[in-house]
Amino acid sequence: MNVLVAGGAGYIGSHTAKALAAAGYTPVVFDSLEKGHEDAVRWGPLIKADLADRDALRRVFAGYSIEGVIHFAAYIAVGESMKEPVRYFRNNVANTLNLLEAMVAAGVRSIVFSSTAAVYGDPETVPIAEDHPYRPVSAYGETKLMVERMLAWFDTCHGIASARLRYFNAAGADPDGETGEDHEPETHLVPLALAAAAGKRAHLDLFGTDYPTPDGTCIRDYIHVTDLAHAHVLALKHLQRSSQSFTANLGTGSGFSVREVLRAVERVVGRPVPVVEKSRREGDPASLVADSTRARELLGWTPTHSSIDEIVATAWRWYSRAR
Repeated sequence: MNVLVAGGAGYIGSHTAKALAAAGYTPVVFDSLEKGHEDAVRWGPLIKADLADRDALRRVFAGYSIEGVIHFAAYIAVGESMKEPVRYFRNNVANTLNLLEAMVAAGVRSIVFSSTAAVYGDPETVPIAEDHPYRPVSAYGETKLMVERMLAWFDTCHGIASARLRYFNAAGADPDGETGEDHEPETHLVPLALAAAAGKRAHLDLFGTDYPTPDGTCIRDYIHVTDLAHAHVLALKHLQRSSQSFTANLGTGSGFSVREVLRAVERVVGRPVPVVEKSRREGDPASLVADSTRARELLGWTPTHSSIDEIVATAWRWYSRAR
């Protein structure tokens, strides 16, 4: 079975392409390589094209007999989305509409969508369940919520079943060292902390030390990227079996503060992480932790690589090799 993986040359997309291949699928990667990396495409063909190119979409659906879609192609930087909202709405929303239009024309009836906990905004309760109110506090979060709503209507109007997977904090790298995290610019805590510990950065900026948490720093639910990839394969199989749309959080149900992550980095690397404390960033909630009961019950999904030390250790092996 050929599965179109939009954004499959990126961080989570490349890990999912590997998981698809291990499960017997052929991942057909559709990626402009604006953010992705050609050398991360190893488990199926690469179509170098943008979702804005409707003709390229029509050709790939016809040429590869696509039977399912997993959609990662999006801009993801929260701060940038507040400075360039037009760019984010055009890429994340309008280009997804092109993809859905191509799916309707080709008769493809299942899509797994890479969504985010950012659709919830500042949480009223923690851990966060899927029925929590939706109040995005960034243009990025709003684009993801808009696509979720589009998907619901395409199910109603065209019978396209969708899995909307809301990630919390993706981290770590492939345990085999075949792919890992490589963003430019990098904005995620674990690789930034590794770079500071390795002396590749002068220091790590620690934004906010006065949150209502045990050590004053933000708490996040870190989920290993390999566990995320496995969830996408399970979600695709579920859609194929049932043709029933669903939404599910993907997290561990446990949170770690920024300082706890830094201590894990220091344990793994064996060096201190130099830190400069700064004031809070606007829009950073004190705590984001997932209730992933639905994913466990519906998909039979259980994270197996998501201890904080394993996350950091796999990321460090990848970082050391890539640098």
